[in-house]
Amino acid sequence: MGQSYRELIAWQKAMDFVMHVYTATKTFPRDEVYALAGQLRKAAVFVPTNIAEGQARYSPQEFHFFLGRARGSLVEVETELLIAKNLNYISAEQAERLLDKAAELGKILNGLAASIKPAA
Repeated sequence: MGQSYRELIAWQKAMDFVMHVYTATKTFPRDEVYALAGQLRKAAVFVPTNIAEGQARYSPQEFHFFLGRARGSLVEVETELLIAKNLNYISAEQAERLLDKAAELGKILNGLAASIKPAA
């Protein structure tokens, strides 16, 4: 694990995903700034944060654990995006684009986790 977390494709894609989530939530109603918009942003930020924290740990087991947390935050974002779409805070097309990005990121996270799977 000699590389920096910033060199990980998963972290780079997660950072890009955060920017897209922030852009999408800018148009949410004002009364949602600290509610759904804030929750969505927080969950999105936790994805690259957990990747970075896990990579900085001393063992593959810890890295694997934090990748699981990143994956959990990602599915939280997916759920909240569907809620935002159902409330008409974002368009169906915008939701689909973000969900596609989330799915791609999820596959990358799964691959990374599989590559460092700790010994049983």
